[in-house]
Amino acid sequence: MNLLQFWSTIKPLLEIMILWLIFYRILLFFQGTRAFQVLKGITYLAILFLAAQLLEFHTLNWLLRQFFAISILAMVILFQQEIRHGLARLGRGRFFNLFVGESEVLAVIQELSDAVFKLSEKKTGAIIAIERETKLTTYVESGVQVDGLVTAELIQAVFKHESPIHDGGVVICGQRFAAAACLFPLTDNQNLSKIIGTRHRAALGLTEHTDAVVVLVSEETGEMSVACDGKFIPVTGIERLQDILKDLLITHVKERK
Repeated sequence: MNLLQFWSTIKPLLEIMILWLIFYRILLFFQGTRAFQVLKGITYLAILFLAAQLLEFHTLNWLLRQFFAISILAMVILFQQEIRHGLARLGRGRFFNLFVGESEVLAVIQELSDAVFKLSEKKTGAIIAIERETKLTTYVESGVQVDGLVTAELIQAVFKHESPIHDGGVVICGQRFAAAACLFPLTDNQNLSKIIGTRHRAALGLTEHTDAVVVLVSEETGEMSVACDGKFIPVTGIERLQDILKDLLITHVKERK
């Protein structure tokens, strides 16, 4: 087999791999945004379009051609904000570094648990959301941008009553303290006790809308708790908090890998 024959053999495979990589990166680009669900719908339509071509359904093929002709422009107009933020991430070099390793997660858990335990001792209220698969970009943008390394000192400083940004929640993305004073949606659960405060309702609300893990400190009692999947997990001490976070976050990292 000469070089020309070899190239003609591997060329289709190479094209498929390149297209798959491009499509995969596009999905990651829009992950966690409104455009992601729309993009998945368009993917199904694209598969239908290919099937219509293979089966020679001329009318369906024509309709899908007209749809795709206007859908690209419509997506640019409707989702210009998501595209702008995605390009900003790409420019910061994080687009190709989306996965955080186990050692980095352990370091974040250590700093976070130290801060939460000390806040609990002082009965200082706190609500801290940790991003997992679903991006928390919308909630980060509702607060004050910080974009610093996660440290126990920084978390404690934010939630001090003297701090101008102690109200609202903190969002942690990977190893980064993304923002403070963020607004989270309140839960729609009508069966909660009337004594449950706004901070806890916001934690449940966020975990109902996303897959985030939220760590809480009650201002009235100093009790620590974790919210995930619309439910509270009681925490009896710092070791228990670390075990819960390891189970929820490190398992998630391994699954993504």
